[in-house]
Amino acid sequence: MGGPGGDNSGGRLDNMNEWNIQTRAQSCHVSGRHFADQEPYYTVLFDDKHELTRLDVAAAAWTPTFSEDVLARKGYLSHWKGIYEVPPAAPPEAIRKDTAESLLRKLIGANDPTHAAACYILAVMLERKRILKVKEQIKQDGHRVFIYEQPSTGDIFTVADPELQLNQLEAVQRDVGQLLEHGLNSPPPPGPEQSAAVDVPADAAAGAEPAQPVAAVQ
Repeated sequence: MGGPGGDNSGGRLDNMNEWNIQTRAQSCHVSGRHFADQEPYYTVLFDDKHELTRLDVAAAAWTPTFSEDVLARKGYLSHWKGIYEVPPAAPPEAIRKDTAESLLRKLIGANDPTHAAACYILAVMLERKRILKVKEQIKQDGHRVFIYEQPSTGDIFTVADPELQLNQLEAVQRDVGQLLEHGLNSPPPPGPEQSAAVDVPADAAAGAEPAQPVAAVQ
């Protein structure tokens, strides 16, 4: 199994889309049967012509023959075991500020490179709060790309490391605070004396590994 922090890319991911959310399937890829609540399953990731592809397979279908075939398949990247949870009923719509997770989803969906640093910082903050987990680390054009999983939903977030320098963190802090306060259609970020306080991990700068718990936004 490919472990978090490993590099299993083998040079295959040079053109893979860095902005990506892969949603967990509701049924087994092999049998087509819907997953039951708390049922174990396996997630498999492939590089399919430079696009990240996932398969979700019930543990009952994960036979030795099937698993050997999967691991030998061209483009195989990684796999891990999870527990399926029935999605909760959607809450009623309400006017509210974005959470770090909902903002991250919107930024990835917008696919705007100008938000690369904000995406990375939000992902690191959510990892510190144990809302996201790093499942894999791969290389693309010589840069790190982290694959995060949201355990409750099973969704996979692909987030590139923008290689921030320490002198860039203050500006990113203001940007993230502004986005959380006003959303994607926010006015230009305020000056330092007006910026909202958002804790950006100091070790989010280039070369640092996401890992140590720190305070983060809600």
